[in-house]
Amino acid sequence: MNGLPLLTVLTLLPLFGALVVVGLTQEQAKLARWLAFAFSLGALALTLILWLQFDSASGGLQFQERHAWIPTLGVEYRLGMDGLGLLMLLLSAIVVPMAMLASWNIEERVPLYFALVLFLQAGLFGTFTALNFFHWFIFWELSLIPAFFLIRLWGGPLRASAATQFFVYTMVGSVALLLAFLAIFLSTGKFDFTELADMGRNGTLTTALSAELGWKSINSKPLTLIIFGGALLGFAVKVPLLPFHTWLPQAYAEAPTGTTMLLTGAMSKMGVYGFLRILLPIFPEQIHWVLTPLLWLTVITIVCSASAAFAQRDLKRVLAYSSINHLGYCLLGIFAIAKFTGLDAASATAKSAALNGVFLQMFNHGLTASTLFWFVGMLEERSEGLRGLDDFGGLRKVAPVFCGLMGIALFSSLGLPGLNGFIGEFLIFRGAFPLVTWATALSTLGLLLTAVFILTILQRVFHGPLNPSWAMMPDLTLRERIVLLPAIALMFVLGIYPQLVLGVINSTVVQMVRERTF
Repeated sequence: MNGLPLLTVLTLLPLFGALVVVGLTQEQAKLARWLAFAFSLGALALTLILWLQFDSASGGLQFQERHAWIPTLGVEYRLGMDGLGLLMLLLSAIVVPMAMLASWNIEERVPLYFALVLFLQAGLFGTFTALNFFHWFIFWELSLIPAFFLIRLWGGPLRASAATQFFVYTMVGSVALLLAFLAIFLSTGKFDFTELADMGRNGTLTTALSAELGWKSINSKPLTLIIFGGALLGFAVKVPLLPFHTWLPQAYAEAPTGTTMLLTGAMSKMGVYGFLRILLPIFPEQIHWVLTPLLWLTVITIVCSASAAFAQRDLKRVLAYSSINHLGYCLLGIFAIAKFTGLDAASATAKSAALNGVFLQMFNHGLTASTLFWFVGMLEERSEGLRGLDDFGGLRKVAPVFCGLMGIALFSSLGLPGLNGFIGEFLIFRGAFPLVTWATALSTLGLLLTAVFILTILQRVFHGPLNPSWAMMPDLTLRERIVLLPAIALMFVLGIYPQLVLGVINSTVVQMVRERTF
């Protein structure tokens, strides 16, 4: 496979699958489901091949493809990935078939639904492999369109407003991001991420922006801050970072279960990926200028979202705010490693620990949060649409397997040692504490609040007297146990042996730190 453009094939596979599936009729709904699932498994198999062929000793870009596209505009078809990109590809390849299985019982417009899921997967793969902004932005936007229609056509009673809010927020962020990079292109003539990162590190980007776009009394600092702010907004909306988060709870609550899994499991990671791959390497100086406000926003994101989760009574909204809280830890790690530019042994160790933690947290949160939303979807199916915190009680008496497996996922989200949610958060706090002590200390309040609302779910839903309305609620079927088993098993495997992932990504982390990317 040395001469095969694996990344191109990986991106085109779900795109081709979507075109095949969307051409089927509603009468061929069963075929549409199985074909879409087969294409998603094919993408997973190809991703595992990339994982096995990946040189874990090299922290640089691998599987690169580079071809001239529009030379006069500095546009290349350039693909490549390092440990970060590989991890995000694997996460996307795992979450998509999970989301399809969770959507198996959808009856309306089945071929269109599963085709849109495959279109979204193609957008994710393209986003995590493209290294030229023009090419990358096409896939960034490609993921937005199917997500909008998945919410709008198959969502809950408030799906219209939820889809509109989702579209408006993300589109505003995308427009701001596009304008920022158009300004960069007008100043440098470049769209390539690695070349722009070099310019950002040696300071020539700021000089170019000032020389080409400087106007009257505006000097280089406010000008570059404006451009940086546009790029920051594009990624902050996607994560999301407070106060750009208000679209997320309603979108997660109204979207069908499979779509919510895609939103939290993969699409939210696009924002964190943008911080790591694009924003920090290209704007390291600007990050330092506004680092303190960004750290305060991160602390607020972590603590306030955990508090909001505790105040909710809708299980989907609880998990939605919990997702904001957990991704806030990723931002804490990112901004912590941006605090100091020195490379003494102590700070290099702390940065490496925090960055490894961020990578793991992205993957582990995607797996765990997707699984939790899947469990809530199963609960909705059994209760004719109910998912309130106070609608249940004592379910462990009638559905012990369901409660036991969902309890494992909840404890993973809590960060219980031995499960996958622990190690990422531990490494983030281990690395961030010596770098930004005050922000890390304040962020521990989020851990406490997370424990409170997760234990509340366990108490209100699983324990206490059995609600007579659910005395005949069925436990998980054999099929449901089988399809949930891989996700639950992976939580244990990564909790006990995180080196399975750390061994692959650490060389990328070391190279990022060594090159003073941050």
